[in-house]
This record gives sequence, C-alpha cells and structure tokens, in this order.
Amino acid sequence: MRRRQTREPGSGPASRDEASREQPVAGRPGAVARAWRRPAPDEHVRTLTVRGRVLRVAVRSGNLQSPPLVLCNGIGARLELLQPFVDALDPRREVVRFDMPGLGGSPEPVMPYHLWTLAPLLSGLLDQLGYPQADVLGISWGGGLAQQFAVQEPARVRRLVLVATATGAMMVPGHPRVLRHMLTPRRHRDPAHAAAVAGEIYGGSMRDGSSRIGELLGTTAGPGPGRGYYYQLLAAVGWTSLPMLPLVRQPTLILAGDDDPLTPLVNARIMHRLIPRSELTVYHGGHLDLVTEPARMAATVEAFLTAGTSTATRSADGQPAGRRGQSPRRNAGH
Repeated sequence: MRRRQTREPGSGPASRDEASREQPVAGRPGAVARAWRRPAPDEHVRTLTVRGRVLRVAVRSGNLQSPPLVLCNGIGARLELLQPFVDALDPRREVVRFDMPGLGGSPEPVMPYHLWTLAPLLSGLLDQLGYPQADVLGISWGGGLAQQFAVQEPARVRRLVLVATATGAMMVPGHPRVLRHMLTPRRHRDPAHAAAVAGEIYGGSMRDGSSRIGELLGTTAGPGPGRGYYYQLLAAVGWTSLPMLPLVRQPTLILAGDDDPLTPLVNARIMHRLIPRSELTVYHGGHLDLVTEPARMAATVEAFLTAGTSTATRSADGQPAGRRGQSPRRNAGH
C-alpha cells in the first residue's frame, strides 16, 4: 500500500561565488508585499550561458551540508515571484532560481524549446554552479519541468517537490473559463485585470480581491512577459508525464490546495498513486499559496527535505493514520 500523507503545512560543491545569508522576513508585517520586487541584496544574481541559452540566475548561499534547492517557476513568472518562499526557508539552505528564456532577465531565445529538451539545460546549470546533485521544487508549469528532469536525469535529483502541478496534456483540466485566462500574459501586464481575475484563476486567498496580485505577478515591475510566455505555452504542447511517473524513483512530496481552480486536486491524487515513493499533502488554499502563505509552505518543504528515511503517515491533526483502517506504509530507505 502506497503511503499517503494529508496534513496542514506546518555533500555540496567545494567552491562557488559566496553571498551572505539572509534571515527570514515572513514574520514582518508587509514583508510579503515588498519581497516580490527583487532578490535580496545579499543574493548573488548573474547571467550565465548554459547549453547555448542565456539565463538570469540567483543563488542564495547556504551551509553546503546538503544539496541546494533548485526552484522551477510557473508560466510567465520571473524568479522574483518566489522571493517570499525563499525568505521563509531555513537561511542555511542554499537556493537556486532562474528566469526561463524570454522571461525576466533572460533574453528571448532564438529558437523555441520543449519540456523534453529542458533537462539538459538544468543539468548544465548545475554543472556551471558546481553542484553534482540538487533537490528540485517545481510549481505549476515548473512542476512539469521538475518531473521531466527527475526522470531524464535521475542522478542529479535527490528529492523532488511538486506544488500545484499536474501531468500536462493528460491532466484533469480546470474549467474552460479559467484556462482561457492562461492563453495570454495580460494578467502579468495589467494590474486591474490581474485583480479582477485572480480569484477565478488561483483561488485560495486570491478570492478576497486583494490588490497585491499585481505585485505578485510582476505587473508593477515593468513590462510583463511577451514572446517568452508563448514559448512556455508551446513548450508544453503534447507533453505529459503520466506514463513516466512510475519511473520517478526519488522521494517526492506533492503539495496541492483544496481550492485550486487551475489545477484540480484530483491531479495530485493521480500523481501520488503513480509515483512510487511519494507523499501527498493537501493544504487549505489555492494555486499560489507557496508565495501567499510562504511560512506555512516552507515549513512543510523543510520538514520533507530534512526528514529521515521513514515517517509514519499522519492525518491533518498530526495523529498516525492508515488508509481504510490498515496500518500506514512507510517510505523505503534511500
């Protein structure tokens, strides 16, 4: 019996460019609203040419006692989107973020790309930064990239975290009126439009009509994504991870909201059944809780990344619980 977990989110390279650690800011009033705009001053941001593609990369140095955490962002989002989550992580954890080609500070590529071809790009990025292996977290579109990388380059991925994501072309889709908003990057460019559609697209705390959605999506930080957004859409055409999921051998945490109009919860349950060493955490919230509720989500991710080889399944109240009255299964060692 595969282990299921449903709860409320409660050695490294020898040398590389160093940056001093930043203390978490999640507890400071207004910290989230300010944090979207740019990486922390003490993070090292640079432009690298990786396998012929130019990428803007941000690295927050850690203690090198564990692999870095590489973050793969959602469609149309620049690396600043995940700043609140990075700030909420253990400051000792090394974190790597990057802009996809054509987004943020990464120039538009000469040729389009596909999710099938991006695993070598991530592998080349790890090589340039001096990391033999990494933990990988992907949110939404980035979850597809994380899945592809874990299967195609298994030796480079220690643990996998999949947030508000699904299996691509063979997923259970959201409502058509939600998906139509994804065909254009308008919400990244127009703050009024973003505020009007945020609740319908993302659910969770975005249903309260909060104006912070503009900063969250970068609509107040200059021009939004253009051709790069459509390259990302094109990259997922025809792609599905469904037949590959049994090949994901890394310990995997699946995080899914119970109010996510864009990625219905059933997709997470399907992934959990097909990924052999997976655990599922269902949180009360929507598609973007990784950045709107960073402290809670970071605590869950940290617990998974630092966990031992075997943990009993627990229910939302923290008590041991099996499925259908049977004893919970424990993860195999790794």
